[in-house]
Amino acid sequence: MKRYIAQRLLYTLIVILGVSILVFVITHVIGNPVDTMLPLQATDAQRAELAHQLGLDRPLSVQLADFLQGMLRLDFGVSWWQQVPALPLVAAKLPATFLLVLTGLALAVLIALPLGILAAYRPGTVLDRLLTTTSLVGICLPPFWVGLMLILLFAVRWGWFFTSGYGTWRHLVLPALTLAVVPAGHLTQIVRFAMAEQLNTAYAITARMKGASDWDVIFKHALRNAATQIVTLGGMDLGRLLAGEAAPIEVVFGWPGFGTLIVQTIARQDFPLLQVEVFLVAAIICLINLGVDLSYGLFDPRIRCEGG
Repeated sequence: MKRYIAQRLLYTLIVILGVSILVFVITHVIGNPVDTMLPLQATDAQRAELAHQLGLDRPLSVQLADFLQGMLRLDFGVSWWQQVPALPLVAAKLPATFLLVLTGLALAVLIALPLGILAAYRPGTVLDRLLTTTSLVGICLPPFWVGLMLILLFAVRWGWFFTSGYGTWRHLVLPALTLAVVPAGHLTQIVRFAMAEQLNTAYAITARMKGASDWDVIFKHALRNAATQIVTLGGMDLGRLLAGEAAPIEVVFGWPGFGTLIVQTIARQDFPLLQVEVFLVAAIICLINLGVDLSYGLFDPRIRCEGG
């Protein structure tokens, strides 16, 4: 197991390095941030002076070497937009996004588990078709539209929650519910599929023949064996949301998180900020994947034994 973890960590470092280099090259090729930082009437001399101040007039290979040296020290330079160190600026936005994403995923799990289990327990019935269709609708709904509808109903019309901001549970409820819709649909589908498969296995049928209650068959046998598929999808949803899929929701609700900062960074072509964001996204996704892989051993002893 230790060797496996070491191999995965090495793989993680290689992926982070490769992604960071790729984004560095792309951002320096597709556009010139000087054009967005200066007014249209700026002279060529002013543009050349700003490019020199930012170090953009140096050869790309020299800029890349400086970037890699800084990355090894976790020094990504200063944000061109905010004029503060880039890494602390991005790191300060992560707690708000973690709070939103983890709350939304917790709500999605609380919704999806009972619905998926109920649909699997009554396969082919009207209830099964209704729950399956509802989950598909949830997957297809645009999150920003769901957010706007929730704002109009619960914040503007009834005044139960705040339309934007951060700091209290009344700020958190609507964006978390909005974020939960699509993951809840995904998880309901996978829970239904995995549980239906497990409930028809030989050990589940044998347990029923021995007099085990439906509760025991579902929660002590089937759900445990279906957990690896559920955890896999949950980890994928977590990675996607932290990597920026929560950004439209953060923008709609004025949530001061990582996703909102990504949108602002792209609009302003702030290379140091963008490089930090990509670095953190790659690291987060790789670590989530590692955590998901290691969690399999908790649910399936065979995996734990094979891993040593």
